[in-house]
Amino acid sequence: MAKIRELLSQGRSYSFEFFPPKTDKAAANLERALTELEPLQPTFVSVTYGAGGSTRERTHEIVTSILRNTTMTPMAHLTCAAHTVGELRAILERYRDAGVENILALHGDPPQELELPEGELAYAIDLVELVRSVGNFSVGVAVHPEGHPLSTSRAADLEHQSRKLAVADFGITQFGFYARDYVRFRDEMAGRGVDTPIIPGIIPVTNVTSIPKMAALNGAAFPEDLAARLNAVAEDADAVRAIGVEYATELCEELLAADVPGLHFYTLNKSTATREIYANLGLPARA
Repeated sequence: MAKIRELLSQGRSYSFEFFPPKTDKAAANLERALTELEPLQPTFVSVTYGAGGSTRERTHEIVTSILRNTTMTPMAHLTCAAHTVGELRAILERYRDAGVENILALHGDPPQELELPEGELAYAIDLVELVRSVGNFSVGVAVHPEGHPLSTSRAADLEHQSRKLAVADFGITQFGFYARDYVRFRDEMAGRGVDTPIIPGIIPVTNVTSIPKMAALNGAAFPEDLAARLNAVAEDADAVRAIGVEYATELCEELLAADVPGLHFYTLNKSTATREIYANLGLPARA
C-alpha cells in the first residue's frame, strides 16, 4: 500500500470520497459505487467519519475492506471532537495494525442531538501530532478556501490554516464552485511560506436542494446562475445531473489549467456523475 504523500510526489492525483451507509440499501449503493469507480484507478479514496464517532466501526470496516479487497488505496477520516486522547490512540493503533497508512485529521463536530464532551484535543493540528506519534502515517488535513464557517476574521483564519497545512503532508479543500477561490487561497498560503499540496474538492450538483444547503452550512458560495439553471429543470432529475456535471467539468478544467496537484471528488456514494466528469475531461484510468 502506498502513502498519499508519496503518490502526490509522482504526479497529479485523482481521488474519490465516500461516507459510511446507515441502511442495507445505502450499503448496496456504496458497494455499487466502489465497484463502478474502481476501474478508473483513483490515486486514493477516502471514507468519512461521523460526528462524534457515530460511524467509528463502519468507517473502519469500509476502509479495511477497501484495503483488503480492492486495488484502491484507502484513507480514513478521523475527528477529535468528543473523543479522549486514549480513544483516538486506540483507533489509530487499529488502523496501523490493519495496514492502513493514510489518515485525514479533522476536528469535526459532536452530533447536535447528543450531550457529548468537547474532546481532549482542541484543534485538528493537535490530532496531526497524535497521528504521527502512533505510526508512520501519511496525514492530510481539511482546509476552507472561503474561510471556516465559524471564523470571524479572515486574517486569523488564514494563520490557523497555514499552521495546520505546514505540519501536514497535504490538504483537501471543502468543496467549492469557483476556481478563483482556490487559487486565491493557494496564493495566500504560498505567501505565508506554505508549499504543502492543496487538493481542491469537487462536488457535482445532482439535486436542487440538498447540495446548496450543504454549501450554505459549509460557507461555500453557491453560484446564482447555476441555481437558476437547476431550478428551471428541477422536475427533471436527468437534466439536473447533466447541468451539474457540465458545471463541475468546467470547474475541473479551470483548476487543471491552474496546475492543481489533484482533484478530489465528493461522490455522495454514487458513481454516475463522477464517471461522466472523468469522461468529459478525457481522463484515462491510471495504469
